[in-house]
Amino acid sequence: MIVRKFRPTDLKRVYEIENMSFDQSYGIQIFQQLYEMGIGFLVAEENDYVIGYVMFWLKYENQGHIISIAVDKDYRRNGYGTQLLAKAIGILFLITDTIYLEVRASNTGAIEFYKRFHFKQDRIVPGYYESGEDAVVLYLKSKGPISSN
Repeated sequence: MIVRKFRPTDLKRVYEIENMSFDQSYGIQIFQQLYEMGIGFLVAEENDYVIGYVMFWLKYENQGHIISIAVDKDYRRNGYGTQLLAKAIGILFLITDTIYLEVRASNTGAIEFYKRFHFKQDRIVPGYYESGEDAVVLYLKSKGPISSN
């Protein structure tokens, strides 16, 4: 398995993974627009087949933000999400010392996944999702100095 930068030819496959992973997914145009804006966008690939992705960016002045991460349901629980998230965190910690993300309050599996990376709960945002479900906002602080390189 390799983690590499997203390419426009990955768009259809990433969108398939998004749709199988979330009840309310981003539209394919949103993925395209975010990519064109220059967000961090990585994919996990196994034998030239995209099996997962992570999107992230620098939000506000100095806060990293994980926008979305997902792995094809047939490849879950094999460490691919862990590798994607670790790579995104590593990149973001080169430029900021705090990373945030939102997750559905009911998605206890994802919350536990992020806690294994030492994310901590910041707050609950009532009615954050279109369905009316609350979001749990999690954050991760860097333990070391930020490189100026």
